[in-house]
Amino acid sequence: MPSITVNVDDHLKERMEKHPEINWSEVTRQAIQEKIEALEMMDELTSESELTERDVQEIADRINERGRKRVEEESA
Repeated sequence: MPSITVNVDDHLKERMEKHPEINWSEVTRQAIQEKIEALEMMDELTSESELTERDVQEIADRINERGRKRVEEESA
């Protein structure tokens, strides 16, 4: 399985270290998976659409926020 490296600032790393029970690799993997699914959905929905890039970005931002909230809830 391929691996990736994610850089975070010191403050975020300190906050993450306060929760050693969380599998941060899994949280990251889920976030990437959700982002890819959202992008694929946007591609499918907009392939023959007259939505502007801005419209698509606003929809994607809403989806991303919901995904972040879901990850936070599942990690709590």
